[in-house]
Amino acid sequence: MFPALLATLLFSLSVVFANRSTRILGGTTANFLRLCLATLLLAAWAHGLGRGLGGGAFGWFFLSGCIGFGLGDSALYQALPRLGPRLTALLMQCLAAPFAALAEWLWLGTTLSLPQIAAGLVILFGVAIAVAPQDHLHIPRRLLVGGLVFGVVAAVGQGLGAVVSRKAYAVVALAGQSIDGLTAAYQRILGGVVFAVPFTVWVHLRRERQSPAAGEAASPAATAGAARRWHTGWGWVVLNSLAGPTLGVGCYQWALATQPSGVVLPIVATMPIVVIPFAYFLEGDRPSARSLAGGVLAVLGAIALALIR
Repeated sequence: MFPALLATLLFSLSVVFANRSTRILGGTTANFLRLCLATLLLAAWAHGLGRGLGGGAFGWFFLSGCIGFGLGDSALYQALPRLGPRLTALLMQCLAAPFAALAEWLWLGTTLSLPQIAAGLVILFGVAIAVAPQDHLHIPRRLLVGGLVFGVVAAVGQGLGAVVSRKAYAVVALAGQSIDGLTAAYQRILGGVVFAVPFTVWVHLRRERQSPAAGEAASPAATAGAARRWHTGWGWVVLNSLAGPTLGVGCYQWALATQPSGVVLPIVATMPIVVIPFAYFLEGDRPSARSLAGGVLAVLGAIALALIR
């Protein structure tokens, strides 16, 4: 369980770093930059010390990246500015575990017992308590609804991406080969980049068409402001890239290589509790008693799901 716990810690830091970079550079740009940087770092490892594109399951890892990094993370970076790091992490991580368990049951034939189903329902109930509107009256309804939708999509992307990775490791084993976590993360992130590039281009073109000043030269003040944002945002992008898609996903893939997604994801679902002190000290995000109670209940359900065999 050590790689899953280590991935949880790294992902918790990544969420806070991602929130900072998103505020400065925007969700689409921040997500695209961290994917590009992580791709370069992982490529250096994979082609230098790892298996490169080998291992016998590149197509499956690539598809996992399209779903997890592409669909899931694109939605995550739209949920962050709407809900904040703590609630986004709570919604995504706690919902991803039951989604992954359901997908494994339908696709790979993993049987769900009644205690596992009960633990999944406890997780969902805890999430519902934590994100109930009464606790977030300071968030406009439009942002809250949009954030919840993007958060659910992010959870589906992470859950399904994990199941596809499990399929990839099964293919590797059948081929009599092996692959390390960082190389698997590299093969996955290639799928994420392919997904993120057209999405990023589409978002920027859409913004340019909607901008009333489209086609006009930027003022010196606007140019200086953009330069300051880039100077400040790059540091958070680097930290986010290292903690999330590079080292965090490397440990995550390491965990999936040895444990089913129905065990790994519930452990990673404890991330919202780990995020709380980081979000408090770095963001000043003080959790309410209701959010804490819902988070604790969801994590207890996740722990129960991890212990059930």
